[in-house]
Amino acid sequence: MGFPSDIEIARQAKLKEISEIADELGIPKDKLKPYGWYIAKVDHNYYKEISDKPDAKLILVTAITPTPAGEGKTTTSIGLSMGLNRLGKKTIVTLREPSLGPVMGVKGGAAGGGYSQVLPMEEINLHFTGDIHAVAAAHNLLSAMIDAHIKFGNELNIDPTRVFWKRTVDMNDRALRQVVVGLGGRGNGEPREDGFIITAASEVMAILCLAKDLADLKERLSKIVIARKRTGEIVTAGDLKAQNAMALLLKDAINPNLVQTIENTPAFIHGGPFANIAHGTNSIMATKLALKLADYVVTEAGFGADLGAEKFLDFVSPTAGFKPSVVVLVATVRALKYHGGQKLEDAKKGVEDLEALKKGLENLRVHIENLQKFKLPVVVALNRFFTDTDRELQMVMEFVENMGAKIALNEAFAKGGEGAEELAKKVLEELEKDAQYEPIYRWDMPIEEKIEILAKEIYRAGKVEYTSAAKSKLKFLKKYGFDKLPIIVAKTQSSISDDPKKLGAPQGYTFTVRDFEISIGAGFVVVLAGDILRMPGLPKVPNAVKMDILDDGTIVGLS
Repeated sequence: MGFPSDIEIARQAKLKEISEIADELGIPKDKLKPYGWYIAKVDHNYYKEISDKPDAKLILVTAITPTPAGEGKTTTSIGLSMGLNRLGKKTIVTLREPSLGPVMGVKGGAAGGGYSQVLPMEEINLHFTGDIHAVAAAHNLLSAMIDAHIKFGNELNIDPTRVFWKRTVDMNDRALRQVVVGLGGRGNGEPREDGFIITAASEVMAILCLAKDLADLKERLSKIVIARKRTGEIVTAGDLKAQNAMALLLKDAINPNLVQTIENTPAFIHGGPFANIAHGTNSIMATKLALKLADYVVTEAGFGADLGAEKFLDFVSPTAGFKPSVVVLVATVRALKYHGGQKLEDAKKGVEDLEALKKGLENLRVHIENLQKFKLPVVVALNRFFTDTDRELQMVMEFVENMGAKIALNEAFAKGGEGAEELAKKVLEELEKDAQYEPIYRWDMPIEEKIEILAKEIYRAGKVEYTSAAKSKLKFLKKYGFDKLPIIVAKTQSSISDDPKKLGAPQGYTFTVRDFEISIGAGFVVVLAGDILRMPGLPKVPNAVKMDILDDGTIVGLS
């Protein structure tokens, strides 16, 4: 028999009732809203009652540039939290909610793996507590109100050709990227071009993950820029008076979700923005709650360190007032060999190739150097596969140590918290240091300077170029003072650069800014680079074809 599937392992776990997990954290019962035996929402207002407690140490988990060979960032985050608990440290892990698009598309289950999972994994992967659907409903309410306003007199003088606000659905559906709405006669509204984005890319999702309470949520929703008037001025959701009803639809979604790991370590899973098109971390409220309820908090940033970690350190932490103490950088031998030019099938089989590994280590080097620029200690978590050879492991260990960073083998997938104890010990050693974290750029810098810093310091480009569309949008941003906002770069996750074909550690290339989008409610400007899309598509053979539910309710294929 081979290694059991994730879902088989999950079904063997002995879960505690969620009320017991909450009780161990000191959360009063009247602050819980149970969703069955093993899931509960925690009233976000509870934070105000415990806000005077000291903050826990915050540990950020990120990764090298992701590859089809796999890295295991979520598995590491969960395993590290369990490893710390095994060492007697009161720890909580905070994660994002899985989007149905990747679950049904290319990723399958997204709740960790092996003996390092958050549970109940079926519910977490499939709709969970409905937060993402609530975001979609609030988003699409605003879309419907825009078209209704245009049909019934258009008092705001909205230019139908300059409506920025697209519709949304939580699925990878490339056919919806560009559509025409309002067809079928006057009763259906005014025909205009429109499109869909995946819900994780919605500004409403970003706002939900940044809001500190309902009042802040409404204020942020009101600032969403939805269109321009025929005279050029901007139109906001507040102009349509949409924010209150949108907040109403999000009344439960704003409350963080409490679950547990396979070893009963508490976990908050809340919000799901993608790091290649948004800020890529779970809700601020979930992490702030965790920081008051534990001694150590492990949080995960999406995709590679050039995306999720950069945004967490340059935008999320300053927004929330977080002070991360250490960064864990996840890597695997086979992913590094892929970056060094080894064929994917050989990397997955574990064919030893020291030359490819040596070349691929340059990707790891860039990420370590980048993270150190934020003045934080770095611990590399080398996820071990049974196909890794001793010579390959030794090469990576020596490389990292020569860079002045710590490294630990991580076997959380196969051994759970026990397999992450070495990593936990290395992290605790680094936590003894007095980290002097600071962002890499100031928000008040000119927008071109902020982009230049990220392009050259993080993405290792030689120069930055702007398309004519981007130059035109720059003038718009500066006219309304939006250029002083922090930036969220939307680019490929498959490369440090803006070109997914550039593996390893490209440098000296031209970084192309294609366009800008404004997310004023969320508080940032989106910089679109390369050919990044905000609506993914399903692959030729999606994971959905492997999934099923049997007559007795048993779910199969979700792993």
